[in-house]
Amino acid sequence: MDPLGAPSQFVDIDSLPAWNDYCEADQLDSHKTQVEKPQLDVRSPFPYRKDINAKIILWKGNVALLNCTAIVNTSNESLTDKNLVSESIFMHAGPDLRDELQKLKGCRTGEAKLTKGFNLAARFIIHTVGPKYKSRYRTAAESSLYSCYRNVLQLAKEQAMSSVGFCVINSVKRGYPLEDATHIALRTVRRFLEIHGETLEKVVFAVSELEQATYQKLLPLYFPRSLEEECHSLPCLPADIGNSEGEPVVPERQIRISEKPGAPDDNSDEEGLEEDISFIGSHAFARMEGDVDKQRRLILQGQLSEAALQKQHQRNYNRWLCQARAEDLSDVASLKALYQTGVDNCGRTVMVVVGRNIPVTLIDMEKALLYFIHVMDHIAVKEYVIVYFHTLTSDYNHLDSDFLKKLYDIVDIKYKRNLKAVYFVHPTFRSKVSTWFFTTFTVSGLKDKIHNVENLQQLFTAIPPEQIDFPPFVLEYDARENGPYYSSYPSSPDL
Repeated sequence: MDPLGAPSQFVDIDSLPAWNDYCEADQLDSHKTQVEKPQLDVRSPFPYRKDINAKIILWKGNVALLNCTAIVNTSNESLTDKNLVSESIFMHAGPDLRDELQKLKGCRTGEAKLTKGFNLAARFIIHTVGPKYKSRYRTAAESSLYSCYRNVLQLAKEQAMSSVGFCVINSVKRGYPLEDATHIALRTVRRFLEIHGETLEKVVFAVSELEQATYQKLLPLYFPRSLEEECHSLPCLPADIGNSEGEPVVPERQIRISEKPGAPDDNSDEEGLEEDISFIGSHAFARMEGDVDKQRRLILQGQLSEAALQKQHQRNYNRWLCQARAEDLSDVASLKALYQTGVDNCGRTVMVVVGRNIPVTLIDMEKALLYFIHVMDHIAVKEYVIVYFHTLTSDYNHLDSDFLKKLYDIVDIKYKRNLKAVYFVHPTFRSKVSTWFFTTFTVSGLKDKIHNVENLQQLFTAIPPEQIDFPPFVLEYDARENGPYYSSYPSSPDL
């Protein structure tokens, strides 16, 4: 109510239901495949997070009417676009807004610029310019649209804003397919809240009636409201879900245009056309890694800077990640040899590796590596631990040290930085010797993280038993070898 008692046209976002509470009865309408029990051995890259969902609001209405810290205006490069969103914002903000926009001297595609809200309920307006969409330039459009959402959120973070109201940035005039654009919008916001969630209290998606159905359909993919909805949504995620920040990744496009063509580039260090051709080869590792011998020779000769080495390694990893997301890895997933379970005593994600479920001589080890990357890429963004069950493995299950070295060399630095412990359960004398040799002479930085665990009671000092989904044979073996005390722990479903 205003001071005269007339009802206000503006909408207080605190009166709007959060995504957690939005249409609970219809949560699974868009993904109605029935299952008896969610299969949580492979979690979604966008797992159920009640705390994040509580920050999300889907609202059918005019973004200009939202009473929040800032609302978003979608415009053109000169900030004079006449679309429904902009015209409504100008109308409610008053003439002072046009005067201030002239001082900004335009806005590039993908950028975000700030003005006051003037007569709006919102204190600020964040102006951004979405890309014009053409199918032949799809990659550029995806990157630009990502930049719009990311830069708006970054600006909100820098200005210590507590809430942001988003319009649908991809305006109809610019021809961006609504569903494709919505995927980018939702995953970018999701990733930002995962990393910087403490800086924002509310994010509102203000949509029209036409846009509402698409947002209702896709929101459960990125913001599942239960473990069951997460399970249902997982098969519906697109192959490309971007990197850890939601940014589209196109590793195969490596051609760079230097600022001064023909002049030496201090940071180029073998990054030109020669390298882009070098990864073409008959063997998968050759395709992914480029000319490894040449790279090592340059390293020994000191011709590659540390920054160039990191950049080169990141490109190689991104190629693997891109292939992992495009490949059908269902045959490897069915082995149940790698899965996410609960958390340890420090709240870190626990990943389980079951040695006996790895038929080394029968499976395609390149696909196994791809599956590891596919599952672990989003896990390794935060601290995690690995529990490796060596229980009842045979020579048939032992991973070759060359394969492990290749895996260690390929994965992104975040895997090594955020891995806090590896619990080697039921080791044998041979496995202890092999592990010591491998961590001493083959890889560095891993030795102090390896903990040999002779029985499950030792493991429970670091990870509560209810936080681990055990293969039944592990519990049976431990009870047989260490006494019936361990048999009291509940077994997990068949893995």
